[in-house]
Amino acid sequence: MKVRVDEAKCCGAGQCALIAPEVFDQREDGIVVLLEPGPAPDRHSAVREAAAVCPAAAIALDEDA
Repeated sequence: MKVRVDEAKCCGAGQCALIAPEVFDQREDGIVVLLEPGPAPDRHSAVREAAAVCPAAAIALDEDA
């Protein structure tokens, strides 16, 4: 799995950082920071959930990578 984030789309809701803090963080202004673009398999479920709940659809997943 490869993870990409679109900082321009991010609205700073922070759900990603709460659900998968090993993979996502936030800057002081609330914008997402991608900590791990290639998360380990044991984190895939949390990353999928974070992408699904992102209100701005700022997280893109490539499941085949």
